[in-house]
Amino acid sequence: MRTQPKDCADNNCDFVVTMKSEEVVKARLGAYEHWLPMSNLDLLIPPLDFGVFFCYYNNNAMAAMNDSCCISLRSPEKMVGVIKKALAETLVSFYPFCGEVVHNGHGEPELHCNNHGVNFNHAYADVEMKNLDLFRPDVSVHGKLVPDNTTTGKAGVLSVQVTELKCGGLVVGCTFDHRVADAHSANMFLVAWADTARANNTSFRPSFRRSLLNPRRPPSHYPSLDEMYLMRSSLPPPPIHDDDEDRLISRIYYVPSDQIALLQSLASGGGQRRSKLESFSAFLWKTVAQGCKGGGDDGKRCRLGVVVDGRQRMMKSCFSPSALQSYVGNVLSVPFSEASVTELRSTPLSGVAERVHACLENAARESHFLALIDWVEVHRPEQAIVRVYCKEEGQEAAVVVSSGLKFPVSQVDFGWGAPGFGSYHFPWGGQTGYVMPMPSVHCNGDWIVYVHLLKRYLDVLETQAAHVFKPLNHIYLNTSFPASR
Repeated sequence: MRTQPKDCADNNCDFVVTMKSEEVVKARLGAYEHWLPMSNLDLLIPPLDFGVFFCYYNNNAMAAMNDSCCISLRSPEKMVGVIKKALAETLVSFYPFCGEVVHNGHGEPELHCNNHGVNFNHAYADVEMKNLDLFRPDVSVHGKLVPDNTTTGKAGVLSVQVTELKCGGLVVGCTFDHRVADAHSANMFLVAWADTARANNTSFRPSFRRSLLNPRRPPSHYPSLDEMYLMRSSLPPPPIHDDDEDRLISRIYYVPSDQIALLQSLASGGGQRRSKLESFSAFLWKTVAQGCKGGGDDGKRCRLGVVVDGRQRMMKSCFSPSALQSYVGNVLSVPFSEASVTELRSTPLSGVAERVHACLENAARESHFLALIDWVEVHRPEQAIVRVYCKEEGQEAAVVVSSGLKFPVSQVDFGWGAPGFGSYHFPWGGQTGYVMPMPSVHCNGDWIVYVHLLKRYLDVLETQAAHVFKPLNHIYLNTSFPASR
């Protein structure tokens, strides 16, 4: 008997997914078997998976009026075949994605490039696109439309599920091992995969050149990095959650472009114009502080981390800038700032944005990433983790913002049109929140924002910040998902 999830407000997420086939897709041309080491920046990532999914509506009626779109007249099975064939071809150049993560004699992860293959599921869901509750991805997407390797027990760097919907639409969901790829890497793979499906010849070749991120000899790092990262061996056991208020929950909102512009205006001052991401991050930080239990003189503190991609920062002195831009792996740092709950509540948005800017300014430099690579080298083989991911004494709340504004949602076209919706999905566990703003498929300046926060902070977003964080619904997506579906 089916049971409806607690978080499901109606039947929009109470649907059944049936597997039609489960197989392993290997690279069409097998590369020689070898082991690829992780870079020092890869070693900072714990064993975590992140997901991404794309929704494609049934546009056969439109394709019938346009001979150039004849691929859309194919059956769902043939469309799945196009996706699968293109995957096998794309894996030739992205060969580590069909390998396995193993551990060497020092206990460090490394990539065994053995063409083990990608788990590929073809499924059917008895729900129409317009009835998918995308606002609550925990119950409508996770493990249903995006593979959850933690429950299936399947290993591999990449897993894919293509799900047919009742209306004839498709959902393509992927799960990546974060130790192997960051969002920039996944974006490159997704675009290359879609280009291959459309037979769009491209000269793009991904780079796996680990020497781009080699430590210096002798290594030299900043003592301040000891405050940004800590050893995993020092982490306390994860807490047991008995209260729904202490569970992290995922939501997807949209933020109108006029609200983004207003936040930027309020966050800028003193002749300093803050970026949209800085302004949004500052507003989020202040809003989360409003939901904190601490305040007054109890000293409770709240942290904000912002993910920084080091590719652009390191490109100036890199001996191969193009290889760094096409580099597949993690080139990330997560600086964070901390303030008391009382201070965040009382400081104007421009003052909070100034703190965010200062935090990013210190990390958005080549010297920071070179020092971070050296810091990891000094501590190997002991493995570290970014401190903001871990809850420490006196800390009431923490949230990490990761920009997905370069998410190429409109480019992931397998031959039957761009997706009507796409989003990352990253329920990363722990007690630290995770927020990723992405561009809207409407291309009108709106943002789609994936939010993974404790329930009490979500409640604050939806009450005190409801003018900014608007629940994603099919009224908003109506121009993406035509009413005919």
